[in-house]
Amino acid sequence: MHNLDISLEHITKVEGAANVEVKVRDGKVEARFEIAEQKRFYTKAIEGKPLMAVPQLLSRICGTCSNAHILASIEACEHAAGIVPTEQTRVLRTLTMDGLNVRDHALHLYLFVVPDMVGKDNFLSLDESDPAQHQMLHDAFDIKAAGNFLAELVAGRSVHAVYPTLGGFLKFPDKAGVEQAVKKLEAVRPAVVRTVELFARSPFHFDRQTNFMALVPKDRFGFIDGEIRDSFGHVIPESGFREHLNHVVLPNSTASAYSHKDAAYMVGSLARVNLAKDLLHPKTKESLKDVLKLFPSTDIYFNNLAQAIEILHCLDEAVEILTTREFKPEPLVRAAPRAGVGIGVVEAPRGTLYHKVETDAKGNVVKGEVIVPTNQNQLNMQEDIARIVQDNLDKMTKEEIVHEIEKLVRAYDPCMSCAAHFLKVKWA
Repeated sequence: MHNLDISLEHITKVEGAANVEVKVRDGKVEARFEIAEQKRFYTKAIEGKPLMAVPQLLSRICGTCSNAHILASIEACEHAAGIVPTEQTRVLRTLTMDGLNVRDHALHLYLFVVPDMVGKDNFLSLDESDPAQHQMLHDAFDIKAAGNFLAELVAGRSVHAVYPTLGGFLKFPDKAGVEQAVKKLEAVRPAVVRTVELFARSPFHFDRQTNFMALVPKDRFGFIDGEIRDSFGHVIPESGFREHLNHVVLPNSTASAYSHKDAAYMVGSLARVNLAKDLLHPKTKESLKDVLKLFPSTDIYFNNLAQAIEILHCLDEAVEILTTREFKPEPLVRAAPRAGVGIGVVEAPRGTLYHKVETDAKGNVVKGEVIVPTNQNQLNMQEDIARIVQDNLDKMTKEEIVHEIEKLVRAYDPCMSCAAHFLKVKWA
């Protein structure tokens, strides 16, 4: 295997489509991670559109984490228009992100990752007669259903939310819905704790030194407000994030890549928990005090464990909010059209999401930019693929190496739909 060509086509159990091409010559490995979906030119399509329409248009970039795109776009548009949301609006946006993360993380962990852990081809192949796998099946559907219900209550839909808009929300949770949401969330908490324990026992490990980067709030673990921080202590305001990224063109990928200080870096749940585990909800920290000792970690597979931890945090935070406050209808905050520039940064399930919008005096879009988490993780993933192959050339068969590549890429939880769009591996 000192000379080997691999072409891995259609990586399964990820969102979207991409290729991996590997060449081994005289024992030296060259790997290319290629996002293969066609570009959709969303940022070009919004030019000329009024600000109010932009968040819903940009949410169509992805059917998985669309609600994160909506909130990032709303934040950017509000900054451009000079709109300051109310305190209740900020709380409802927090709940929107909580619902998104419960649903999205559960989908990724159970439908995409668990099959690898139990040696099955797919989630529906799990054995109902096996007590452990039976529990996994039901935990998956129960957790995801609870996240869906919270998202629908607060945002109108679990994907492509219809209630969040510039200056506020179009509809507000009622008392009956809030009570039902609390019951559902509290009922699945034991299942979420089991999920954390399951991924803490994962047999897969891949240690790599890299820079972890995330939006970190000042006083509470969250996904909307804060400053960009990294493993080396750099602090970047949201408004200056783009200036600290280097655009990298990968000739065989339809998606741009990004580096920070000319080096690959990683965003996502692992980065967030590494950088801000002390800010997790107090109830979450109490329940997971032994697991949290594993962080900060450089084990890429712990991105899965970090997602499970975030599910519990989001559940505990949502229950606290829903049981301690009442939501009342309020008018949208309006502002006269003006020329402006706005930037919105949120932590989508897969990592830091950046939206920028520029408007003319009529409040119509002149220019836009979107940088998604998978773009930012591309270089890290490409480097890891090369190392997997290099480390296992004399230890594994070609088929086993391909499976190792797939497992690790799934741990990053890439979303190629957002990025352009997994998986083809071409061995050359």
